Amino acid sequence: MRDPRRRLLAVVAFVLLGVLGVTACGGSQMSPKAVQEANRKAAGLGPGDSVGPNGQLPESVANPDDPQATTGPNDPSVPNGPADPSNPDQPQPGGPGAEKGDPLLPSPSSCAGFKNQTGITDSTITIGNGADISGPVPGLFTATQQATKAYVSYFNSKSSICGRKLKLITADTRTDAGADQQASAKFCEQAFATVGGMATFDSGGAAAAQACGLPDLRAVAVTGDRNRCKVCFAAEATGDHEFSNAVPDFFVKNYKAASKKAAFLYLNVGAAAENGVTQRNVAVKRGFDVVYTKAIDVAEFNYGPYVQQLKTLGVRWVQFLGAYQQEVRFAEAMKAANYKPDVYMLDPSAYDEGFLQTGGDAIENTFVYVNFTPFAENAKEFRLYNTYLQQVAPGAKPTFFGLFAWSAAKLFVEQSIELGGKLSRPALVNSLRGVKNWTAGDLHGPMQVGAKHAPSCIRFLQVKNNKFVPIKGTKYVCNGYSKG
Repeated sequence: MRDPRRRLLAVVAFVLLGVLGVTACGGSQMSPKAVQEANRKAAGLGPGDSVGPNGQLPESVANPDDPQATTGPNDPSVPNGPADPSNPDQPQPGGPGAEKGDPLLPSPSSCAGFKNQTGITDSTITIGNGADISGPVPGLFTATQQATKAYVSYFNSKSSICGRKLKLITADTRTDAGADQQASAKFCEQAFATVGGMATFDSGGAAAAQACGLPDLRAVAVTGDRNRCKVCFAAEATGDHEFSNAVPDFFVKNYKAASKKAAFLYLNVGAAAENGVTQRNVAVKRGFDVVYTKAIDVAEFNYGPYVQQLKTLGVRWVQFLGAYQQEVRFAEAMKAANYKPDVYMLDPSAYDEGFLQTGGDAIENTFVYVNFTPFAENAKEFRLYNTYLQQVAPGAKPTFFGLFAWSAAKLFVEQSIELGGKLSRPALVNSLRGVKNWTAGDLHGPMQVGAKHAPSCIRFLQVKNNKFVPIKGTKYVCNGYSKG
């Protein structure tokens, strides 16, 4: 009998390694070495940081509640020391001159009528962040908490909201619905809003947040319950059984013959199975002919029989929905069978250094679609994220989950500043409902945050000589979305 805890660990290790569909995705079992590496990357740890033999993180990373951020003179969110004012990407010290304006921050609105309320005092606005830090895969979403801390550091060094600095309190949702519920209950009492959070079982806190009217602006909403919560939103918007038209349209236009002999394979676990079906159905609506569809057991290690079936059917276009470890293994199985489809297509889960490092020549020419700006293009907002990330977590690596947490924090600040003296929980929720085409300073494609629809704007990359290279230009292709 398989160990159910190992199975859960494997599923959680992959959950949401690429979210452009319905909710989360599933995973597969990994070796202890692979689990440790996944933990290190999920936590944003650098090569010099240690991960324990059982995957545990250093205490400073594993316990996000100690210490909680303050706004005193020793606050780590406010950089100290010399700064170069000519370098906009270098953190500037706080103080009287810090609020003269930053071109990446909105101009202050009128603060007339501003009232203190839950989470707001004369000097601070408290925001909460709940993320999976401990649990079966320690550090799973530490990157989202680090990115939120990084934005707080940036903002507090530059500006304020009606004279108030941000204060961040955190909670470990422990890959557990009960812990997520406890986090929401804590934030209902102590915080004005929650920002940048991400939890595998985020359904746990959805009802609590809605009951107390807590504005909840997440990096990503993982479950349908969180997405349906009336006060909950996400910087990476998702929609119920929706998928971008741009993905199938790109291949129908540029690789039409291949799209007429297509196959969809996905892990048969959780939302991965749901996403696989949704994406297949949207592809058919957009002109694909699908000759093979297969849900693969999460514990399956031998992909040879599936590859043989693809060869027998003459499949020319293959999508595999899984973690990058499985995506590499499937590519290796195709290589071993001397089978090379015209298109091997993956979702953003493949946008990872580990994919490039382990894939070798088996992944050459692999296609990857993304809804965020590739890191190598160094958008100014990305440089800010990375710069301040190093302030709060030296050696941490930017991740696309962290990118969307930064985006959520940026959106919270912009909405709060715009509301000014009218800021309140109900006003913020109502304002978020109207957010359209949010890009967070070109960090990612336009997101329909208020309407909660799947991203319609996509970019395409291809692996060339062990690098992700843009194909067919660097502009987003926006063709709406379809129900699948």
